[in-house]
Amino acid sequence: FLLVGIENTERRRDLTGPTDVAEDREIASHVGGSAAFRAFLREELMPAVAARYRVTSERAIVGESLAGLFVVETFFAEPGLFDAHFAFDPSLWWNDAELVRRAPESLRANREIAGALYLASSDQPELAALAARLAEALRAAAGPNVRWRHVPMPDEAHHTIYHPAALRAFRAVLAPE
Repeated sequence: FLLVGIENTERRRDLTGPTDVAEDREIASHVGGSAAFRAFLREELMPAVAARYRVTSERAIVGESLAGLFVVETFFAEPGLFDAHFAFDPSLWWNDAELVRRAPESLRANREIAGALYLASSDQPELAALAARLAEALRAAAGPNVRWRHVPMPDEAHHTIYHPAALRAFRAVLAPE
């Protein structure tokens, strides 16, 4: 497969959605640019890659921490942009955990949500609890076209989870059929 790494100039802006929480806005002077970043991926980057390389229609996105938040948001906000979504220790606390709180409603309201969602969580109690809550919402409300898995990795820390989670996730989701 072809792996495209994206240099990010202002990650907290690009990887976060809007927020009503003052503490979130204290993290960075600019937040809430995830929709624009997603539009860049869809309208500029993906067509440029397709024009330059021989590609199939299959697409996957991988992210950890705030990038994992972006992955989960993209799974809900734009079903179909990617076939597989890999979120490792996603920062689901953003905007008072709105993505987690709204997940059951989003899943029931939008039956077009499809594809694979792989969640891995570390030993961080808040992140692990929110990932487990999201997994429970998926268990209760995901449609038949959603393949998902939540893998707690309590032996990993937030700063060590990426590589072991990615290896497990890719083997589980991208294995040849």
